[in-house]
Amino acid sequence: MSTSTTASVSTHILDTSIGRPAEGVAVQLTARSGRHADWQALGGSATDADGRCKDLPALPEGTTHVRLDFAVEPYFEKKQADAQQDAPANRDSGRGVFFPEVAITFAVVPGEHYHVPLLLNPFGYSVYRGS
Repeated sequence: MSTSTTASVSTHILDTSIGRPAEGVAVQLTARSGRHADWQALGGSATDADGRCKDLPALPEGTTHVRLDFAVEPYFEKKQADAQQDAPANRDSGRGVFFPEVAITFAVVPGEHYHVPLLLNPFGYSVYRGS
């Protein structure tokens, strides 16, 4: 929750290749207080069955920049393994994950809430400031 002296962040992931939430993606949250300050790791979470992280850490007072790091490689590897188990004839062992991780950095101001959804597929992604 944001206060007058802090901002807050939430996120969710939609796997656009299947039109469903991406469950089990690890998300790390880091922040800094100024463009030239060092990044401070705040902790992380993983997306639930609805693709949401409901327990990201609070941002410290004075935060000006936030980075969300999404570990998408394990998610896509699991999807590939599940698909191969369901349809062994369609195995493609040479296919790797094109984007093993996605890092999104954005500026924040105190008192604002920032919802940053990630739209994800095996060969692309997009993000936006949601509500």
